[in-house]
Amino acid sequence: MREISTPADRLRSLLAEHTCLVMPCCFDALSARLVERAGFPLTFMSGFSVSAARAALPDTGLLSVSEMLDQGRSICDAVGIPVIADGDTGHGNAANVQRTMHQFARAGFAGIMLEDQLAPKRCGHTGVKEVVSREEALMRIRSAVAARVDGADLVIVARTDARSALAASHGDQAALEEALWRLKAFAELGADVVFLEAPRSEAEMRRFCAEVPGWRMANMLEGGITPLLPPPVLAELGFHLAAYPLTLLASAVAAMQDALQDLAAGRTPQRMLDFPALRELVGFDDYDALLRHSTSP
Repeated sequence: MREISTPADRLRSLLAEHTCLVMPCCFDALSARLVERAGFPLTFMSGFSVSAARAALPDTGLLSVSEMLDQGRSICDAVGIPVIADGDTGHGNAANVQRTMHQFARAGFAGIMLEDQLAPKRCGHTGVKEVVSREEALMRIRSAVAARVDGADLVIVARTDARSALAASHGDQAALEEALWRLKAFAELGADVVFLEAPRSEAEMRRFCAEVPGWRMANMLEGGITPLLPPPVLAELGFHLAAYPLTLLASAVAAMQDALQDLAAGRTPQRMLDFPALRELVGFDDYDALLRHSTSP
C-alpha cells in the first residue's frame, strides 16, 4: 500500500472516513495553529478572513494571488494538518488556473477551492450577481484536473455560486437547477469535493447531497444565507465537510473590541490568555530548549 505522505494524501485519507469533518477556517499562522491544537484534523484558509486580517479589505478579489500565497506559506509552515486554500476564480484563463494549482501545491497546501464567479469575485453571502458561462466554468475545473495530473497534487474543491447569481434573472428553482448541473459536471470532470454555495434551505441542501456525487462541503456562516445545522445533521444529509469560514475571525474581533473597551475605561482586560501560555503558543519554550541543547557539551 502506498505510504500517505503528501498533504493531499492526508486530506484524501480524512475525507475517506465517511464522516462530516468540522473544519474551522483560519486566516493566519497563529489561528491555524490554534485550530490544530484544538484537535481539528484540517483547516481552510478563508479568503474573506485573510482579506480582512491582512489588509482590512472586503473579500472582493482585491488581494493578489501573490498575497494569498504569502499568507498560505506561513499557515502551511505553522501546522501539520492539511490546509485547503481559497483559489478564488483561478486568477485567469486555463494557463492561469494551471499555474495557480502548481503555485499553491508548492506552497504546501493539501487542497484548493475554485469557483465559477465572474472576476472579480466576492463573498458568496454578500450578493453575488454573476457567474461565468458553463463553458468557462468547466474550463476552470478541467484545467485544474490537468494540472493535478501534471503534478500539482491538490484536492480540488469545485464551487458554484449559480444559486445566488441567477436567482434574480432566472428564479430560485432555475438557479438551483443550474447550480446542480454545474456541480454534477464538475464531479464528472474529476473534482474531488463539490460545494454548493449559499443554498437557502435544508431542502436544497438535502437535494444537493442526494443528486451530486463525490465528497460534499457545507458552508456554515453565522448570520449568512444558509441554515446553520449541527454537524450530526449535516452528516445525515450527506455532507463530508462542514466549513466555518468566519467563526475564528469574528470571535477574535469581538474579543479585541472588548479588550479595547476595557483599556479605554481604565480597566485591565480579564478575558485573555496569560503571558506564559501565549509565550508557549508562539514557540518561545521550544526556542529556548533548542538553544540550551545546542550549547550544552
